[in-house]
Amino acid sequence: MGDTHLFATASESQESRSKCLNFTMETENPVKSLATRSMLESFDMKEQTTEYQKEKKDTNQKQLNGVVETSLQEQLSSSYRDILEGLGEDPTRAGLLKTPQRAAKALMFFTKGYRENMSGSKLDLLEILNDAIFDEDHDEMVIVKDIEMFSMCEHHMVPFMGKVSIGYLPNKRVLGLSKLARIVEVFSRRLQVQERLTKQIAVALTEAIQPAGVGVVIEATHMCMVMRGVQKINSKTVTSTMLGVFREDPKTREEFLSLIR
Repeated sequence: MGDTHLFATASESQESRSKCLNFTMETENPVKSLATRSMLESFDMKEQTTEYQKEKKDTNQKQLNGVVETSLQEQLSSSYRDILEGLGEDPTRAGLLKTPQRAAKALMFFTKGYRENMSGSKLDLLEILNDAIFDEDHDEMVIVKDIEMFSMCEHHMVPFMGKVSIGYLPNKRVLGLSKLARIVEVFSRRLQVQERLTKQIAVALTEAIQPAGVGVVIEATHMCMVMRGVQKINSKTVTSTMLGVFREDPKTREEFLSLIR
């Protein structure tokens, strides 16, 4: 076995590198042993440098995000102060003194989905889903139902809230169950309409794991109907999106709908 082969073997994995080092130390040629050790240490340095660069990039991104968040909060606070004055209120009185800042923080939380990457591209999805996609030989329906959802109506900027049920038929890959709720959270924390939200969740899951089919049903109460307008406090809006076999096969669709009832 030559040094070049040892070099190639060591670079394949940490385990191979360890075996290579043990083998070399057992040889009778101290010069070869020293040379191989030096090469292995060089690999370790490269790995450490790559990890450091990744950590530095993450740190820089967090700092940049912090600056953007602070700037946005200041802009929103100023706008809320103007709104209070427009309503005839005094923003300097004790009860309202910190209201603009509190309202700005609240709105930023309600719409935090805008600042999370899930544009629909596979790269963005994988980043959000955090390596929670697993190869699994399972082809039976997976359902997570009654996921709590809170969003903001884009027409009146008042809340609507309800529950989301998601089902899919795996195609050799499954998604960590908590990540289904994560997808709901990212898209619901934006100015939305329920119809679009329903479809965005279904499309995102399809992009992530390419299942044989996806079904999403949302049942929600809209404050724009409860607090204003027709003021129907018991009304609920139900929307659904069916993709793949959930759309094409009535039996599959009916099985999903019966299981989430």
